[in-house]
Amino acid sequence: MDLSIVRADATHLTLVAPLFDAYRQFFTHGPDVETSERFIAERLSKADSVIFLARDGDSGLGFIQLYPLFSSWYARRIWFLSDLYVAEHARKRSVGRNLVQRVVEYAQETQAASVMVELPFSEPHLARFYGSFGFQKDDVFELFRLRISSS
Repeated sequence: MDLSIVRADATHLTLVAPLFDAYRQFFTHGPDVETSERFIAERLSKADSVIFLARDGDSGLGFIQLYPLFSSWYARRIWFLSDLYVAEHARKRSVGRNLVQRVVEYAQETQAASVMVELPFSEPHLARFYGSFGFQKDDVFELFRLRISSS
C-alpha cells in the first residue's frame, strides 16, 4: 500500500463522496449517494470544511473532515473533528491513525487552540484511540444540545 494523505479539493469529489456515503450509511442505515455527493461538493466549493483524503494511488481509502469553530476566550480557532471513516478493506492498516495525525499537524500549522471531537457512547474504544493522540475529556465544559426540527 502506497498511502498518501492529501487535502481534498473539488478534483477529489469522486473519491471522497463514496467514502462519505459509506460513513453516513453506518449512522442512517441506507445509501444516499446523491445527498452525500451534493453535501461534500458544497463543503469543498464553499471551503467551509477541511477534508483530508487517504489514498493509495487513485483509490480512496478514508477521509477525515474538520469544521472551524472559534474560541472567544482564547481568541483563536478551534477545529471540530466531525467525521472519520476508513473503508473496510483498508482497516487495520493505520489509515485512521495517519488521518488523525494529519489533523494534529494541521491544527499546529493553523495555530489552533485545540481540536474537539464528539465520541458516540456506542463506540467506547474511540476514547482510547483518540486518547493515544493526547485527546482528553474536557474538564471545563459539558456539551448540551438543542435539537432543531426540520420543516
